[in-house]
Amino acid sequence: MQQKPSLSALTWVKQAESEVGVVSHTSDLANIYEFFSFSPIWHDYRAKDELETQINIISLAGLSEDFEWRALMLRDLRSSGDWRAYDVFATDSLLALTRYIDGIPTHGKSWFFGTDITDDLPPPTLTKINGLVAAGSRNQLFDYVFKLRPDTPQYREMAKAIVKLQDVEQRYWPKFAQGGLIRPGKELDDADSLITSLERHGVLSGTEAQRLKIAQVSDYNATLVGAVKRFQARHGLKEDGVIGNKTRQWLNKSVNARIQILALNMERLRLWPTERSKIILVNIPNYEMELWIDSELVLDSKVVVGRPSRRTPLFDSRLDSVVFNPSWNVPVTIMRKDILPKARQDNEYLSKHSYTVLSSWVNGDVIPHSDIDWDNVTDRNFPYRLQQSPGDFNALGRYKFNTPNGNAIYLHDTPAKSLFSKERRAFSSGCIRVQKAETLAQVLLSRSGLEFGDYDYYRQHLETKWVTLRQKVAVHTIYQTAWVNGEGNVEFRSDVYHYDARPKRTLTSLGAVAANNPTF
Repeated sequence: MQQKPSLSALTWVKQAESEVGVVSHTSDLANIYEFFSFSPIWHDYRAKDELETQINIISLAGLSEDFEWRALMLRDLRSSGDWRAYDVFATDSLLALTRYIDGIPTHGKSWFFGTDITDDLPPPTLTKINGLVAAGSRNQLFDYVFKLRPDTPQYREMAKAIVKLQDVEQRYWPKFAQGGLIRPGKELDDADSLITSLERHGVLSGTEAQRLKIAQVSDYNATLVGAVKRFQARHGLKEDGVIGNKTRQWLNKSVNARIQILALNMERLRLWPTERSKIILVNIPNYEMELWIDSELVLDSKVVVGRPSRRTPLFDSRLDSVVFNPSWNVPVTIMRKDILPKARQDNEYLSKHSYTVLSSWVNGDVIPHSDIDWDNVTDRNFPYRLQQSPGDFNALGRYKFNTPNGNAIYLHDTPAKSLFSKERRAFSSGCIRVQKAETLAQVLLSRSGLEFGDYDYYRQHLETKWVTLRQKVAVHTIYQTAWVNGEGNVEFRSDVYHYDARPKRTLTSLGAVAANNPTF
């Protein structure tokens, strides 16, 4: 359906507008409604609910003033009883939704990580318009809109979590103001506030909360400590039961802030891959890696990611080989910022850490350490390159997992094992350090037909050995600061790269729509 609309059809659309200039796709709407003989197409309340839900989620995420306005208009027009005004604006909003979705492959990594959606979106495609018309003709508009969701059950579960939060929002939600470190047994200034907060967060049952209040508990007892540990686990905090600044900040995170984080992460689901046939996923703010093979979670591991000043980028690649005992060609930035300042202070530093100085990367000559004129060489004008020899102290550890990409980022082992015990694990210069690197190598290579004897030989000897995988493994770094776990509980993580921050907006209400939507 791509033709110049008739004057009568254009006039009909303009007359259907609740206000002049409300719709954005006048010509497309004129063609669509002329095809339907100017009859309503939004017969199915489920289709209305689904459209309004998806529009509301974008609005709640704080991504676009246009979608916030559309969410309010859809709600107001639906309650007005003016079927024509609602029908035309709903179709206009559906076209806007398809434009937004079509723009995600190009713009999503900007929209969902700090910038607003601009008005510069691609026009509705002919395929999407014809699909809409075909669905309306068969009274299958709900199916058409539903398929615009991210193809993962997480979207449904997270929307249900938003509805629950909005229900709780109407009730008293106290702040826990007591400062300092609160350890088990400590006297509480306001025990009722902590009890109520833990109950609202779903880590303390209503029965337990009532019992503690009736008993007028005033100390930080075992029941409360257990609830706080559950709360800490759901927020990626150290599960020690001690209430410090991080636990207190999450306890006092407003309901609206949590809703916005959930909605933003729901939209991020549109970016991430949903297939699990053979893939490695690294969720940066969760500091975790997962290996999926044949839709089964084969391995999960803690990881160390880039510190905020040297962020691990969002990228996708293919893991094509495992390198045993890799040497490390030190990136220039790391050489200048991290290594050379130490080498200038200690003439033995390069030798102690097995660094070879090369004149260049391509057929470079080895430069003896004693030939370097440290009095006249600075971190900026150092003319050489550094390579660290294989070994237990090599920065890449004993395994490197090669993932060709434009960012020179890959997964690897590390000698700094103690970092994996940290709650916050953003310490690298961008690459991803894997705690279970040896297990990951074993799994990947065993599925590529490598004999264990060969594997054991490569592992024990310091010579560098590249082993190419028979089948490449997809690798995706993602950034999810909220999701629903297998028990149906919402998990939140700290926004290590500050990607969740959005412009302040007046959030619309999802609750009335989603609560009546049977798909939730």
